[in-house]
This record gives sequence, C-alpha cells and structure tokens, in this order.
Amino acid sequence: MLAATSRSMARVALTRAAIRPTAAIGLRFSSAWANVPMGPPDAILGVTEAFKRDTDPRKMNLGVGAYRDDAGKPFVLNCVRKAEAKIMGDLLDKEYAGITGVPEFTKGAALLAYGADSTPLKEGRVAITQTISGTGALRVGGEFLARWFPTSKKIFVPTPTWGNHIPIFKDSGLEVNHYKYFDKKTNGLDFEGMVNDIKNAPKGSVILMHACAHNPTGVDPSQAQWDELSKVVKDAGHFAFFDMAYQGFASGSTDKDAYALRKFVKDGHLVALSQSFAKNMGLYGERTGSFSLVTSSPEEKARVDSQIKIVVRPMYSNPPVNGARIVATVLNTPELNSEWLGEVKLMADRIITMRTQLKDNLVNKYHSKHNWDHITNQIGMFCYTGLTADQVEKMKNEHHVYLTKDGRISVAGISSKNVEYLAKAIHEVTK
Repeated sequence: MLAATSRSMARVALTRAAIRPTAAIGLRFSSAWANVPMGPPDAILGVTEAFKRDTDPRKMNLGVGAYRDDAGKPFVLNCVRKAEAKIMGDLLDKEYAGITGVPEFTKGAALLAYGADSTPLKEGRVAITQTISGTGALRVGGEFLARWFPTSKKIFVPTPTWGNHIPIFKDSGLEVNHYKYFDKKTNGLDFEGMVNDIKNAPKGSVILMHACAHNPTGVDPSQAQWDELSKVVKDAGHFAFFDMAYQGFASGSTDKDAYALRKFVKDGHLVALSQSFAKNMGLYGERTGSFSLVTSSPEEKARVDSQIKIVVRPMYSNPPVNGARIVATVLNTPELNSEWLGEVKLMADRIITMRTQLKDNLVNKYHSKHNWDHITNQIGMFCYTGLTADQVEKMKNEHHVYLTKDGRISVAGISSKNVEYLAKAIHEVTK
C-alpha cells in the first residue's frame, strides 16, 4: 500500500515538473513588449496635465493650441452650427467617401487656398485630396514626396518649427534638415540667415514654409520678403511645400493670409500645400484638411492624383465625411460663407486685442524696462515671449501660469479678465 502510494505521489510530482516551465522556457513566454521603453511625454499635453493638477484659482493654461472665447470657453462658430443643422435636415447617408474625399469639400478648399483667379485651378492642374486634418495632409505629402520627388529626399524646415513636422517627415522617409528662421536677439525674423540657408541647401531640396502665422513663433515674413523668397527658391531650383493651418485666422483676411502661397504659384512654382480647417472653422475634433499639388498639365494632374490615391488607400482608405460636409456647406453657401468670414475676423481680432492689452499692461501699468514690441509685431495664435526656461518655471511655480519651456504662449488662452494678471506675472519673472 505504501509502495503504491509512493508511486502515485511520484507520478504527480513528475507531472507537475513536466508542466512547470524552466527558466529558459519562461523567457520564451515573457511579454513581447518587455523591452519597449517609456517614450517621452508630449510637451504640450504635459503642460495641460500639470495645469489640471493645479488647484489655484488664478491658474492659466497658455500651452494648448486651440481658440478660446473671452470667457475661456471653447468656441463653436455659428456658421458651423447652421451647417450642421442643414446637414442633419438633408438626411444624408453614411456611405464611404471616395479615396480623395468629398468632392464639394476639395473643390471649396482649393478655391479658398489658391483663389478664384488661380490659373492652375482654371486649367485643371491642381491635384487635391481630403486628409485627416493638417497632420494627415503633411503625412500624405511626405509619403508622396518620398516616393516621387525626383531630385532629393531632403526637406528643410525652419528653426524652430511646429514640433510634429519633424517626426511626420522622418516617418515619411524624408531626411529632415533646418534653415534659420527666428532671431532670439530681436524676437523677430532672421531673414538674412533664412535666405542664406535656403540658397546653400542642395539644389532641388524641398523647402517647408509656414504660409502664415508661423507656429510656434508668430513671426512671418513681410509681403516684400515673400516676393524675394519666391525668387530665391526658384533660382536655387528648390521645391516649396506650404503648411497653411491658419488661413484667415492670422490677420482676419483669408486673401491676405494666402499671399505667400498665391505669390509662389503666380511666379510659376509647382507647389505642394497642406491645409487645415481645425483653427479657422474651429473643427478641431472633426480632423478636416487637404493636401494638394500644382502640376504642369491636366494629364500630369491625373497621374499625380492616381499616385496620391495609392498613398492614401493603405494608410486610412477613406477620410471621414462629417467635417468635410460642414466645411463644404460653409464654403459653398454664400450666406454661410459670408458669416464665416465675419466670425474668422472676430477670432483674429480678439487675439490681436489680447496682444495689444498684454503689451500695454507690461509697458504702461507695470513699467517693464524690456522691449515688448514683438508681442504685437508677431501674428496669429502663438507668441514667442522671449522668456527663458528658468523664467517659464517661475511662471508655473510662483504664478500658476503654464506655457511651454521655449516661452511660447497661446494668445487665445488670454482673456480680458486675466491679461493684467499675466502681464504682472511676466513682469515679476523678468525684472
């Protein structure tokens, strides 16, 4: 009996040993993601998270790049509400859009960007696709250039530029390089450095340019400087790629903000363009944008269009329809288009007013000894204040004002109720 019991216990032990993984076997069954490192936090989202944790009633979030009204609330345009109501009333289906999107949207977007008198538009030479906002437009453009741009895989972006430009183009297979842009001494444009770097770039390079309201600096070339840049880029044999995320939102005029793009096209450049309707229509979550290319003929346009579809199809197949329908309804309905232009100017004017009041408080109320002209000389949603990283930390720790480490603020986050407090905080950390 004891022997049988011993044999039974031995079999159980052997069975357990057989199913117990050895150390070597255990390694095979460990997670496939065990060696994935923690990525760095997003600079903007990190600011927002820190802001949310702060319980001080005076706190300000000047990091987020989204428009806010004077009460600090998200702003939905009235023309957008009307367009949404019309779309709902039309009882449209939810079928897939084509690979290049909603035709009424792409037609309206191209007309807004290039202008009614655009020769390439009239001649049917603009290939355009709807995209997942401006980010998607840049990625589609980067992929297309990486596959088909004949002379170079080098793209030059300004220093500094929107942080997402660099990973977008790197992931697209392009080699990212830089040209001078911002002058820290003047908080303005280093035009001479910009021109020299573009001239010295390898012939046939792609030059990325912010069409208006440069992000993050708010510093734009003048129209005369754009005229010169058009000649410089053409003489150097480069290719211009415009990122236009703020048309109308910068100056309040969609035509004025499109000056650079239209000047280059008029001068014969076959440009690429990324468009976004996140800011100028407040359609942040709808992710509505477009990528377009000016070609030399309708036949070339057809070939380019076919290859754009081949880029888009495996990436996301078809773009969403709702945001595109909203934009198309606003752009293509005369009364809504007129109302939209008024609301765009309203948003732009409020930002301009906040710039003026911030500077006025610094100079006239707190008698700062620094020169703050750059606050009103810069344009658009963002302002490079010139604050150092240490001063930014003091803004956060001592005054509960949150901004990015490079001193960039979103002017849209300022209101008539907190502009004086902000000026006081800036004065305190810069004395």
